[in-house]
Amino acid sequence: MTEPCLATIPGCGPSWRAVWRSWKASGREGEFLARLTDDQLDDFLHEWRSWARPAQWPPAAAADGAPWTIWLMLGGRGSGKTRAGAEWVRALALGRPPAARAPTSPIALVGETAADVREVMVEGVSGLLRIHARFERPRWLPSRRRLEWPNGAVAQTFSADDPEQLRGPQFAAAWCDEIAKWSRAEEAFDMLQFALRLGEAPRQVVTTTPRAVPIVRRLVADPRVAVARMTTAENALNLAPGFLDAIVGRYRGTRLGRQELMGELIEDRAGTLFPRDLIERCRIAVPPPLARIVVAVDPPASAHRTSDACGIVAAGRTEDGRLCVLADDTARGLRPAQWAARALALYHRLEADALIAEANQGGEMVRSVFADADSSVPVRLVHARRGKWLRAEPIAQLYEQGKVAHAGAFPALEDEMADFAHDGLSDGRSPDRLDALVWALTSLTEPDTQPRVRRV
Repeated sequence: MTEPCLATIPGCGPSWRAVWRSWKASGREGEFLARLTDDQLDDFLHEWRSWARPAQWPPAAAADGAPWTIWLMLGGRGSGKTRAGAEWVRALALGRPPAARAPTSPIALVGETAADVREVMVEGVSGLLRIHARFERPRWLPSRRRLEWPNGAVAQTFSADDPEQLRGPQFAAAWCDEIAKWSRAEEAFDMLQFALRLGEAPRQVVTTTPRAVPIVRRLVADPRVAVARMTTAENALNLAPGFLDAIVGRYRGTRLGRQELMGELIEDRAGTLFPRDLIERCRIAVPPPLARIVVAVDPPASAHRTSDACGIVAAGRTEDGRLCVLADDTARGLRPAQWAARALALYHRLEADALIAEANQGGEMVRSVFADADSSVPVRLVHARRGKWLRAEPIAQLYEQGKVAHAGAFPALEDEMADFAHDGLSDGRSPDRLDALVWALTSLTEPDTQPRVRRV
């Protein structure tokens, strides 16, 4: 029987993987773990090579056979792509093969927002602070947006919604997380490329759930990029019991399931009113001065976790009639008082002029729910007398005419828009976000008598 390696650093004697397999084969896992010292157990739990799946391990080459400079990991939700990205950064900072022969520094960590970088890439369950053994763990300096390893390697965090942060610094490597959600993806990614100019061969890892947005299409089509794909089911051992049965069972075979669980890059649905290229053309960073703002609500018929979501979307109109989508606060599983409070919070945050609510599901009850929460807010009830497609067609025409802008990115809403065709969504769900969007923009095309100019 192979004994546990007495070194606290992997590489002395048999690898943990080989040792663990030999003890497990004889049914003596408990004895093996009991014989480890605290330091050995810490190292055993954090030796990534022993646990990584092939798709989570650095590839040998790019699609064209040359050494890769970008490693793109496309994975479903919970597939382990964030852990793989963090482990690659860890290996770089510590100088561990095959990622690096010597410590690599400095490293850029770029996420959708500053909060995402901190809560997912740094402090998250699969983040950098959680995956290191005690003796190698970096120090996190949040005020400086900086990680410092005991060996002197450093990493700096950046928000993709402020690409100018990346102007000036220079790096030897980078990790970009959830790039498909970045509102200024092309600009931020391009700015990062100019900053990757240190070391012999600067490289970067990009981890994301795929969406058919320009930056993802660009990377997938680039033969210099190494593309790895992973599914949610492949990471079953690290997911909550019952998750796969409940979620995969519900979304198996649907376009949403193929994207969010299988990690597939799903192109526009045939016949959609809102192609992704159309949506991308309307994106802006900051909303213009607005004369009117509304919050539209599409209430659900029930409050179960599996029931329809409550669509909550805010939009505004400029003095010259241009429209701007401001927020998507849609949520699922809320009771009436909860979705009313959520919509009212958005109303007050944006200093909106009116709240629009579809009353087909609840009639005057909908108005009463809002009145009980805040009677000072003007609520206008609307009733759907035509089908969803017919109501959405005039809005799609406004997009085609360049009269609608999106102030930022709204991934869930935009996925729903791109998936909406004549027979609804491909998986048969109700397009709750799109419904709320249509109500908001429709109301803003109607005349009002008291415009107010403000900035958001």
